Amino acid sequence: MNASFSHPSSLHGRSIRIAIADDHPLLLTGLAYELSRLSGFTVVGNAQNSTELIELLSERAVDVVISDYTMPGGTHGDGLALFGFIRQRFPNTQPIALTMMSNPSVIRSLMAQGVRCILSKADSLVYIVDALHAALSNRRFLSPSVDAIMKMHGMESGANSSLTKKLSPRELEVVRLFVSGLTVSEIATRLHRSKQTISTQKMNAMRRLGIKRDTDLILYGIDANLTTLTSDAKAQSFTSDNDR
Repeated sequence: MNASFSHPSSLHGRSIRIAIADDHPLLLTGLAYELSRLSGFTVVGNAQNSTELIELLSERAVDVVISDYTMPGGTHGDGLALFGFIRQRFPNTQPIALTMMSNPSVIRSLMAQGVRCILSKADSLVYIVDALHAALSNRRFLSPSVDAIMKMHGMESGANSSLTKKLSPRELEVVRLFVSGLTVSEIATRLHRSKQTISTQKMNAMRRLGIKRDTDLILYGIDANLTTLTSDAKAQSFTSDNDR
């Protein structure tokens, strides 16, 4: 696990401005509560989908955005597409990803997008403090569960034995959404690509993985921990921290 960081909780004498986003209201409440206990940090707004999040970031100056990885329903998508858009559109805003995903290639792809701070929802909310300090220092922080996944798959040295390393970030995202239950048309709408492009990326991914049937792709996705959990399951571990 990464060590705690010592970093002043202010920028140029002012509070650090934070935006939080998650599609589950209980998680937003838990995050807001935990952050309200920190001196020098101010939550300037929250969002429940990518549309609300991008509007918030466009209207308010934000130093750090803490966002769920899987947050359907918005016009800017979620997952790698959303984080890539944030990095490109708001380069001065440092991102922190919240996720229940345990696939090492997803973690690797997030880091390739410039998302260096990743928190698992299976871990305690207390790690948000270290993640915030790391993000402000432009350093990496992975919560214990995410760090364990990296080490388990040899990702500290840049290696990754997973088959999904063969996929491009866009192909990986298409497979993730498909095995989570979305149709090709629904994926195209969410990612703002044509149906033909999504179909081609899906077929290319299946070819790289040596898979010929959709059923086998779904089984692979389940085995590789690429499926998206429901909102209730995502909320369970984070909200329980506030009940202790």
